[in-house]
Amino acid sequence: MCGIAGFWSEPTCGKTDLEHRVAIMATVLAHRGPDDSGTWTDAACGLAFGFRRLAILDVTPLGHQPMVSVSGRYVVVFNGEIYNFRELRLELESRGHAFRGCSDTEVILASFEEWGFENALPKFNGMFALALWDRQSRNLSLARDHLGIKPLYYGWAGGTFMFGSELKALRAHPNFLAEVDRGALSLYIRHSFVPGPHSIYRDTFKVEPGHSVTLHAPGERAAPKPYWSLQAVAEQGVASPDRRGEIEIIQDLDTLLRDAVKRQMVADVPLGAFLSGGIDSSLIVALMQSQSNRPVRTFSIGFEEKAFDETQHARAVAKYLGTEHTELYVSPGEAQDLIPQLPNIYDEPFGDSSGIPTSLLARLTRRHVTVSLSGDGGDELFGGYWQYWEMPRKWRNVNRVPVCFRGALARSMGVLGRGLGQVDSPLARRASRSLCSRAPYYAVHDPDAFIRLRLSYWSQATSLVLGGSEPCFWLNETGAGPTIEPLAHRFMFIDSLFGLPEDMLTKVDRASSAVSLEVRVPLLDHRVAAFAWRLPMEMKVRSETQSKWVLRALLRRYVPAELFERPKQGFGVPIAQWLRGPLRDWAETLLNEERLRREGFLDPVRVRLQWQRLLKGRYEWENKMWIILMFQAWRERWMD
Repeated sequence: MCGIAGFWSEPTCGKTDLEHRVAIMATVLAHRGPDDSGTWTDAACGLAFGFRRLAILDVTPLGHQPMVSVSGRYVVVFNGEIYNFRELRLELESRGHAFRGCSDTEVILASFEEWGFENALPKFNGMFALALWDRQSRNLSLARDHLGIKPLYYGWAGGTFMFGSELKALRAHPNFLAEVDRGALSLYIRHSFVPGPHSIYRDTFKVEPGHSVTLHAPGERAAPKPYWSLQAVAEQGVASPDRRGEIEIIQDLDTLLRDAVKRQMVADVPLGAFLSGGIDSSLIVALMQSQSNRPVRTFSIGFEEKAFDETQHARAVAKYLGTEHTELYVSPGEAQDLIPQLPNIYDEPFGDSSGIPTSLLARLTRRHVTVSLSGDGGDELFGGYWQYWEMPRKWRNVNRVPVCFRGALARSMGVLGRGLGQVDSPLARRASRSLCSRAPYYAVHDPDAFIRLRLSYWSQATSLVLGGSEPCFWLNETGAGPTIEPLAHRFMFIDSLFGLPEDMLTKVDRASSAVSLEVRVPLLDHRVAAFAWRLPMEMKVRSETQSKWVLRALLRRYVPAELFERPKQGFGVPIAQWLRGPLRDWAETLLNEERLRREGFLDPVRVRLQWQRLLKGRYEWENKMWIILMFQAWRERWMD
């Protein structure tokens, strides 16, 4: 893991000024790379690269960046790891390339020399975000890995093009215009994150997973190009599913995952793994331990609130596998003390409260190792979330109601639910939550709208954001999304393309990079993704208690079923209790009606109404209010 930054403008500055500006951009990313720093400029072209390094492979100066290719044609700044760099190096050496050190960065440059930018990208197996300057053609190219594990932002301010691993790097450029994009803010309020290619700022974007961007001039508004398509992989897999027997499929998955894990265990620094005791993390740790000649270091975090504590499950798996296990118990006060730091960690509004325990786990792990493997991605690729079996059933129920009656039924359910919410009874409150949550689904007419509603926290986000209007992108355009069937597979695809990079991977990347920890995700090897999409649905979801069937079957080869067969537990914290208790004063300050009116972003009447409902405990509004609070905290940190 590293931090990259740079800009390209008309050549009006000298070398010293270029180096100074880009060094400032890179310095704000020092947490991503505390071990080394570097700059490179081409003053005649007005281009500058900056870099911060977390040394993982070839920790000698031969791994220093920005790095120039042997021929001198290409210059690269690169964040991430190429796991198949050794195989690529052997192939390149057979073609006459020579190498000075042992880093994967050199292999990247030689690959571009040999095959060119667009042809080399599909050959990389790994997680990466990179910028490449071609000194011969004077082109600047950006690229991001297949599934969006590593982040990369870019944008324009006047005639200056700039890029960076995090938004704070772009903000450090003197020309950057920090103007909130109210359309992107509407998307954030709806989904709890800003979906790519948008960012919270105007004229600033994300390179989408599996895409590259090439500019021939700094002011050119180049269109992103895909070099790999998850949609194409998913559609091909669903159209031609693997119909072999279960034993063959499980064996092939075992072989593939063992290879992915083995590749990702390569490091010249201490390495370990997150272990929750769930299916995904237990499988990754089991595959690590089966290929290690010493105990793998594993890490878990626990909470005093028993409903949020999984340490006993992780401890049991660690004991069985023989890992060197470390636990940290966190008090509510320690978790709450982290909250004021969240806008620094997540420098774009981010409304997933599980960022709190993720950040605490990363802190614990970094005390002991520099690299940690994680089980992220198993739910999205192999059918782990309850929605994949529950939501298709709900849609069938909705679809039984004639379209002409649905609007009236939805309104009636909402009125009854709100009425029950005023009754001081646990039973009435449960019924109220059930009716209020189900009512909006009966107002939709097609499955795409049904899916969009499931992905929305605030379904009327534009009415909450003053002057907000959601920009068009594939998820909110009827008929523009995938036509993958069955509906459960469509849910999985959208989660993989949408929620995974923007929520799960963003959460882990920022939480880990804040403490200079690199996190690797073997289940998101793009070969594993392609394998998963070739599996028929019955190999993933068989019933409410048989999600991720093939992963469960594989894990039984390594761990007794009684150690992991239990209801799924989320990785969260009791936000509602905290907001009604110790965090109330903090929240009241951010949600002050006069303050909201003065700032002019959110409708103060609607915000205060939802806040009062949460305080009364009539509805469970904590997710909605946390989204609002995280924007307010972000705005206070970055816009005041």
